[in-house]
Amino acid sequence: MKNQKGFSLIELLIVVVIIGIIAAIAIPNLLAARRAANEGSAISSLRTLHGAQMTYASTYGNGDFAGTAGTLGLSPLTSLATPALIDSVLGSGTKSNYTFAGDETAKTPTAPATFFFATSPVTCGGITATGARAFAVATQGVIMTKTCAGAGGTPSADYADATAVANGTPLNN
Repeated sequence: MKNQKGFSLIELLIVVVIIGIIAAIAIPNLLAARRAANEGSAISSLRTLHGAQMTYASTYGNGDFAGTAGTLGLSPLTSLATPALIDSVLGSGTKSNYTFAGDETAKTPTAPATFFFATSPVTCGGITATGARAFAVATQGVIMTKTCAGAGGTPSADYADATAVANGTPLNN
C-alpha cells in the first residue's frame, strides 16, 4: 500500500454536499427568525411611540400630541425625538428594517386630540422580506396588524389614517 496523505476528491465532495444540505435547511429558518425579530421590534417600537405620545401630551403638548396636524410624515417622530422621549434611531423613521410614519389631529372644543403611528417592512415580499405584516397603533393603544400591501417601506400604503387603524385586526400576541 502506498502512503496516503490528505483527502481524496470524493471525500471532499461528500463533505461539501453535506455542508450544502445543512445550509439548505438552516438558511430559511434563519431568515424566518430574522423576520420574526424585526416584527417583534416593530411592535415594541409602536408601544414606545404610544407611551411617548401620551407623555408628550401631558408634559409638553397641553393636551395635544406631537406632530403637525394633517401631514402624514415623520413630524411626530421628530417631535418626540427632540425632547428625548424616543431614541434617535426610532426618531429617524426606520428601525429594524421597518419604516415608521405617523400623524396627529389637534384638539378642538368638541373633540379631543388623536394620533396614530403605522409601520411597514422595508421589503415586503420574496426571499429578502424583512417582515410580512404591517402594524399600527392609534390613540386607544390597541396595536393592529395586517399583511403588508407590498409597497415595502410605505406605512401609508397599509394604514393611511386613524380610521384605517381602527378598522384593522387587533394583534393577538
